[in-house]
Amino acid sequence: MVATSGGTKMNADALRATEELFAKQIENGLHPGAALAVYRHGEPVLDLYGGVADTESGRPVVEDTMFVLYSCTKPLAAFGVYVLWERGKLAWDDPVAKYWPEFAKNGKGAVTVRHVMTHQAGFPTTPAELTWDKWQDWDTVVQALENTSLQYAAGSVLSYHPMNFGWMCGELVRRIDGRPFNKFIQEELTAPLGMKDTYVGLPPSLEGRVSKVHAMEDADAAMRSPIANLPDLVSVWNRPEVHQAVIPAACGIATARDLARFYAMMQGGGVLDGVRLLKPETIAEVTKLQVEGPDPAAVGSYNRLCLGMALADPRAGFSRTKNIRTFGHAGAGTSVGWADHDSGLAVAIITNGFRPEGTNNARLAAFSQAVRNACL
Repeated sequence: MVATSGGTKMNADALRATEELFAKQIENGLHPGAALAVYRHGEPVLDLYGGVADTESGRPVVEDTMFVLYSCTKPLAAFGVYVLWERGKLAWDDPVAKYWPEFAKNGKGAVTVRHVMTHQAGFPTTPAELTWDKWQDWDTVVQALENTSLQYAAGSVLSYHPMNFGWMCGELVRRIDGRPFNKFIQEELTAPLGMKDTYVGLPPSLEGRVSKVHAMEDADAAMRSPIANLPDLVSVWNRPEVHQAVIPAACGIATARDLARFYAMMQGGGVLDGVRLLKPETIAEVTKLQVEGPDPAAVGSYNRLCLGMALADPRAGFSRTKNIRTFGHAGAGTSVGWADHDSGLAVAIITNGFRPEGTNNARLAAFSQAVRNACL
């Protein structure tokens, strides 16, 4: 069920307690299966996987089982923009339309790259015509974004863009670099960093390795989709056609091991295992606080955002008013990835049991706290 490796400056007893918590959550039915991977100061210290990938067939979670990342994918989308910024190909306050002229239609000419990266672009709602069966057609997605109109003046409101964020990042990459987003991310991130089991656009031949997402007993309300014309957030994300679409905001497919490698690179100033992908100055730039406040679409929410990621996410067990040197992103109802500048931790927690905020946050935060408890 588990694979572990000792690491630098970690308490062995506390790591065993984390393994016990991992097993207990599965035994107690918090989710059918899960994976948890941890790096500290660039060294792997924990690699856990277990449970069941598909409750209908009984297929187990094994070492190379991949999971749906939901919005844990967003930092991978943001990474493409980080690379362009570092190479001087764009500036944060450039209008998107500088690189994508057709995007300026319907009053969107003032939307900047920074607005996109901080969920202030002003069009959080997915265009109604972009039903799930259209997501594999990139040109259709691009045209829908060009034709959409603002719901808020650009830069005036922090409102989470669940799908549009990723498509915007992906099209900026394509317009400026020339490569489609999935090719760019493979050549610039996953291949050089050894993330051999990470895809944004899954090859059909690998579908059998993907864990099913399971709606848990308290998930009914949480499953209601905020995305136009979608029945829920579980059944659609179990479709092979969706796994194979390039959806940079919401449907990466990966192992926790790979996602933890991404965060270990970010925590390490852009380098891991001798492979440099970003400069330390870029990491410092993109993990600074940019905007904070409530989201009008989510009652009771309070967000602290850097460029493309969240700071001090409660799903990682942090207070919104503290730990702002901890950055990362969560995935709807299931998962979270984060790294911390101070402790040197890089953590990826992925479950295949979809739950509402209360029970989901509690189980993810328990994992994160257990990992922090193991630091010496």
